[in-house]
Amino acid sequence: MKYRLIVNAGLILAVISGLLTPAYGRSALPAFVNGQKLPSLAPMLEHSMPAVVNISTTKAVRGNPMMNDPFFRYFFQLPNRPRQQRNSLGSGVIIDAENGFIVTNNHVIDKADKIMVTLRDGRQFQAKLLGTDAEADVAVVQIQAENLSALKIADSNYLKVGDFVVAIGNPFGLGQTVTSGIVSALGRSGLGIEGYEDFIQTDASINPGNSGGALVNLNGELIGMNTAILAPSGGNVGIGFAIPSNMVMTLVDSLVKHGEVRRGRLGVTTQDLTAELVKAFGLTNKHGAIVSRVEAESAAARAGLEPGDIIVAVNGRTIKNSAQIRNIIGLMEIGDTADIEIIRGNEEKRLQAVVGKPKKQLLAGEKLHYRLAGTVLSNTQKRQVEGVLIEKIHTGSYAWKVGLRPGDIIVSANRYRVRNLADLKQVVNPQAPLLINIQRGGEAFFLVMQ
Repeated sequence: MKYRLIVNAGLILAVISGLLTPAYGRSALPAFVNGQKLPSLAPMLEHSMPAVVNISTTKAVRGNPMMNDPFFRYFFQLPNRPRQQRNSLGSGVIIDAENGFIVTNNHVIDKADKIMVTLRDGRQFQAKLLGTDAEADVAVVQIQAENLSALKIADSNYLKVGDFVVAIGNPFGLGQTVTSGIVSALGRSGLGIEGYEDFIQTDASINPGNSGGALVNLNGELIGMNTAILAPSGGNVGIGFAIPSNMVMTLVDSLVKHGEVRRGRLGVTTQDLTAELVKAFGLTNKHGAIVSRVEAESAAARAGLEPGDIIVAVNGRTIKNSAQIRNIIGLMEIGDTADIEIIRGNEEKRLQAVVGKPKKQLLAGEKLHYRLAGTVLSNTQKRQVEGVLIEKIHTGSYAWKVGLRPGDIIVSANRYRVRNLADLKQVVNPQAPLLINIQRGGEAFFLVMQ
């Protein structure tokens, strides 16, 4: 049987030179080869790893979603003793040692009743949630602790494909684990992982539990936060994604100040440039996004944008596709000014748009269930109760006759807890009776619509 032998010439030379010295009856790795010290990531990691923490959560779990309703439990005389479930979910990065600020993924702490942070030295602290943004999958928690180590933040705009990177996290609850690789691609979007995507792609292994961990450069500086992997077979295939540090820190500023990201809105619909559109518009520039629609009285309309304009840059950043525009505007707050460079006909123009308030998502009730005809629904915003809000209701509708009123909040439907319109859409069968649980002020009651 033949074997393929791969050897290292430098290592052979080290053996011949007697540089491999025995230790406890075994040969040790050489410290030097050909007079050169072997490279190692150990010094950098000794400084960086204390800033990466493990995050676990405790959630109250009830077998039936109806158990979340206090009226239901009281009416059926059920005990108020939710079963506790503890999960070791992911990682986090200390970004401010003085204030104890830790950044992680939203999905790591989503809907947690209790958040526990474990430091590398074994200390444990209960964390306070400062703010979370589900659309970008970023959250900030805070602990009260002394002698913390924080990572320095690098400018992710200077990253290049081929740069060496190291992923630090806590996969499978094993403790801190380090993997290395390179930057495989930049500006990845359109993956459907998050609402706002501008990912760094890396081949450094990112496994379950790495979420919220650090992606660092060889200086030990944070250049991204590990968030997801592409795993068609269920395992790591060398395609991992991290949120760039610049995007993370922009969101952190808003989350610490407001507890939420107050995104602005441009009010424009764009589409990517195709070869056919480039030819049809007689463009020499193949990069950009074409404006297909401008909403009346929007920030875009006030700035003078028109259908057919080609947006080639926003705030000095060259635009390659529509997703980039959404990401840039999505990181801006209401009242910020966006500098927009466009091509209109044969002219290049510069416009300024003051980013406006986001438009509330409204849905006609009949699009969900015929018995909700005459109602206008929306997500509850900045209210103590999560659910679907009855914005408006026609007094002659069936919904009015059975007792629905403006301001009512649907908190469950067909015995499933609903927190927003997306949840409600999933559990409603348009052809079947609809059982809904309504909260009105301090009261709660059920309605059957059939």
